Amino acid sequence: MKVILVNGSSRKNGCTSVALHEVERALHEEGIDTETMFIGNAPMSDCLACRKCRELGRCVLDDAVNEFVEKAKTADGFVFGSPVYYAHPSARILTLLDRAFYSGGQYFAFKPAAAVLSARRAGTTASFDVLNKYFTICSMPVVSSTYWNHVYGAQPEEVAEDKEGLMTMYNIGKNMAWLLKCIALGRENGVPVPHNEKVLTNFTR
Repeated sequence: MKVILVNGSSRKNGCTSVALHEVERALHEEGIDTETMFIGNAPMSDCLACRKCRELGRCVLDDAVNEFVEKAKTADGFVFGSPVYYAHPSARILTLLDRAFYSGGQYFAFKPAAAVLSARRAGTTASFDVLNKYFTICSMPVVSSTYWNHVYGAQPEEVAEDKEGLMTMYNIGKNMAWLLKCIALGRENGVPVPHNEKVLTNFTR
């Protein structure tokens, strides 16, 4: 089993990285393989709404999004980390998720996911809510912890002193490992994933 941890910060070794490392530590203790993907700090285009991905099977913009979707095809779970900017996740992780979930949503369905946020002081719960919405539109089990999934600190060394925040991250890893093992056990015993119906409507018909 393998979990991909996505670092949506513009700083590879910043506060978000400290949080993700603690989740990863718990996953490794449970025998779960991991891969951390830093999506970088180069400019990333928002979705063009061209719908070419429906024809091509991938986003027409060939950047970190397509790389991530390829990894998602064989992943069993995901952890998405982001700093908080103005009570919101980073624009880069939202761009990644908008395009990845639109062009390759089928590769995320029924795979557990967790969102983790880092902030100096506030905005974490609002940002947490934003990221969780990607999971709940795609039939993904949402991994919880023993508190809301965030850490506090303006610098990585400050996050390292947030004992409760780090405990929360560690427990995310433990809970995700448990859920992944339960899913695998169900699969081995003939429990299939649900077949979801899908009807699209709008407000005029």
